[in-house]
Amino acid sequence: MQERHGQENAPLAPLTTFRLGGPANRLVTATTDDEVIAAVRAADDAGTPLLIIGGGSNLVISDKGFDGTALLIATTGFELDGTALTLAAGENWSDAVARTVEAGLAGVECLAGIPGSAGATPVQNVGAYGQEVATTITEVVAYDRRSGETVTLSNEECGFAYRDSRFKQHPDRFVVLRVRFALEDAGGRSAPLKYAETARALGVEVGDRVPLDIARKTVLALRAGKGMVLDPDDHDTWSAGSFFTNPILTEAEHAAFLERVRDRLGPDTAPPAFPAGDGLVKTSAAWLIDRAGFTKGYGSGPARISTKHTLALTNRGEATTEDLLALAREVRDGVHAAFGITLVNEPVTVGVSL
Repeated sequence: MQERHGQENAPLAPLTTFRLGGPANRLVTATTDDEVIAAVRAADDAGTPLLIIGGGSNLVISDKGFDGTALLIATTGFELDGTALTLAAGENWSDAVARTVEAGLAGVECLAGIPGSAGATPVQNVGAYGQEVATTITEVVAYDRRSGETVTLSNEECGFAYRDSRFKQHPDRFVVLRVRFALEDAGGRSAPLKYAETARALGVEVGDRVPLDIARKTVLALRAGKGMVLDPDDHDTWSAGSFFTNPILTEAEHAAFLERVRDRLGPDTAPPAFPAGDGLVKTSAAWLIDRAGFTKGYGSGPARISTKHTLALTNRGEATTEDLLALAREVRDGVHAAFGITLVNEPVTVGVSL
């Protein structure tokens, strides 16, 4: 059985949306929670480094690969009880969203088309188009490698923040097994729309509700237009989606940023600004990248900025991880030189760093 014996010197690039990275010493595929736990315990007992892989949509793996065991979580389970949804960690996220829409339940419809597995969603507090999973997750069932037990964490215990969570802060402690959500029966209509671009595309106002399926299809169209829906034949989708998170600035940092903008782009230039709580302001990484001179399609090598969206760094087919990182560093350093803001990568790096 592959679950028990694993695959030696296993290629990891095909398991990632970047199609990048070298092999793992060993790859184990787990199809049940018990198999996940057994594989984790075996690695921990042996002192073997462990890499958890779900949909592979948020990984940047070294060209040298991973010196340890890679665990591919391929568990399945989609359970609806009224408006309560439980997903196994290995469930395809985009497919799960489609099934909630078919069931007439609102809450995650604007997260359609996001690649990856359900188990990864609480780790990154996945969000897009005005929704994030932190608003609907009620509990996360995980294996706690510290205690050696299966635990259930409440929403509050998950420590959700913008693209962050307790799981991301302590990556070597918890392995997500199940994720539970509280959805809404709004009579076949979406949750109130929170994102201006989505509302404009639908011809409605922010705060309005629209039919669930129309909301989902509109988001899918918006994502596809930015190369954010996986297509094996389109190199613009050979990416990890948004490579950098949107910077969150203090009032002092924001003031300094606005001064840099005025000096560089003129007094009438107004960069995007969104309240982020406690006197914080969120601005747009895509805007920063574009205004720093890194436009769509930037680059001449095998790793380039997407021709559809400045936030996506892409593998044009022959790239290495080092090619990708070189481009990422060029963009990060160029934005800092222009605006004094250091962009932070959203994907998880394995054996490399930005």
